[in-house]
Amino acid sequence: MRNDKKKDNFRERRTGLPFVFRSFIPSVLTVMNMVCGYVAIVMSGSDRFVVAGWVIVLAALFDVADGFVARMTDTASRFGIELDSLSDLVSFGVAPAYLVYKFGLEDIGAVKGVILSSMLVVGSGLRLARFNAGVPGYRKDFFSGLPTPAQALTVASFVLWMDAESFLDRYQLQNALSLLTVVLAFLMVSRVNYDAFPEPTLETVREKPLQMFFYLTVFFCVLIYQAKALFLAMLLYILLGVLRSLSLFFRQIVLQR
Repeated sequence: MRNDKKKDNFRERRTGLPFVFRSFIPSVLTVMNMVCGYVAIVMSGSDRFVVAGWVIVLAALFDVADGFVARMTDTASRFGIELDSLSDLVSFGVAPAYLVYKFGLEDIGAVKGVILSSMLVVGSGLRLARFNAGVPGYRKDFFSGLPTPAQALTVASFVLWMDAESFLDRYQLQNALSLLTVVLAFLMVSRVNYDAFPEPTLETVREKPLQMFFYLTVFFCVLIYQAKALFLAMLLYILLGVLRSLSLFFRQIVLQR
């Protein structure tokens, strides 16, 4: 108990802020993530798909920010982890699921559309529960299974792209949404390893210069080409994880012979 008090006192002296106030800041960012998810759901229900898609992107930015601030202020807690998971389920599970349902899956029939779109909700819930169950010893350099924000960004960017450049007819769009939904739901509950997004610090730049250069290039491409570039970047991220896991799988088979 004394050691814990000494640690808290040290943190307060180091930052100049009390622990309660410092923990409040990342919690506010997490709540903003949740609010964005709710706004995206409302916008999808009103057929305002462009607004819904970009609000999901904004939710992902809040999700990155709350984790970064929590680490910088040394205020990560079990409460913050649980709140973050609940927010992620709303913003990256329910919101993109309802978005794909209203954007195209609704037209294939209520039952089929609900079943397909609900796979994103179920996959996100299982993925977040598995992450929380393994939090005490999880590795920070990769995730097991496609992260829920990556799934949501893939869905949102695809919808934004299709809304801006509708080169698919209605039938093709429904098939594309159905395939995308099933694949993303499967990848979330899979054991495919995906790189964790590195913290934007000078130390990370020195340790992983090529990786940071790649992320920076993607960032500028998204600024210029917006939804199309974001979807292609997420698709590349997904494929790299699959290819790396397949490579490791076949390498293990060869070594066992």
